[in-house]
Amino acid sequence: MPDQERFALFIDGANLYASAKSLGFDIDYKRLLREFQGRGRLIRAYYYTALVEDQEYSSIRPLVDWLDYNGYSVVTKPTKEFVDSTGRRKVKGNMDIELAVTAMEMAAHIDQMVLFSGDGDFRSLVEAVQRQGVRVSVVSTVASQPPMVADELRRQADEFIDLAQLAPRIGRDPSERAARAGEPRRQAAVTPAAPQDETGRE
Repeated sequence: MPDQERFALFIDGANLYASAKSLGFDIDYKRLLREFQGRGRLIRAYYYTALVEDQEYSSIRPLVDWLDYNGYSVVTKPTKEFVDSTGRRKVKGNMDIELAVTAMEMAAHIDQMVLFSGDGDFRSLVEAVQRQGVRVSVVSTVASQPPMVADELRRQADEFIDLAQLAPRIGRDPSERAARAGEPRRQAAVTPAAPQDETGRE
């Protein structure tokens, strides 16, 4: 319907994965998309994640492929490897700039932005998008210890949606996970695994 509010989802993959993990559930991305399609006119659902390119098999790859074929616009880039001051190898894969650029480009075409991240670095982006007349909802959680959302981001948002309240509608059924235990490849296609931890925030 033309009078429906136009909106877009911006999912910080590593951050959402960490938030769901802290609450003890897995995201069902098919249910997540269906949940938000029922809230208005969904223009785009963006999913951002870094990929470890030199690994023979990345357990995040099946999820990325599944999202690509099932209604999401997936944005990826290779991770960067570096050695920190203590001599330890670390992997970094920050997608903040990519998400911010797309959000600014989309601002003229949407009425609402739904940001799945608790990263305080996004506060200035949220403020800039709001100045263009877009309402911003932030999805993260304060139910975990410590809370996954930065206080400054929560304050800046027009609406804060706690992931813990969404869990019953967008979470994977635990009994379904048990039933799929013998099907690792199919399970991987809907649930991000360990490499996302490596590519999270520094």
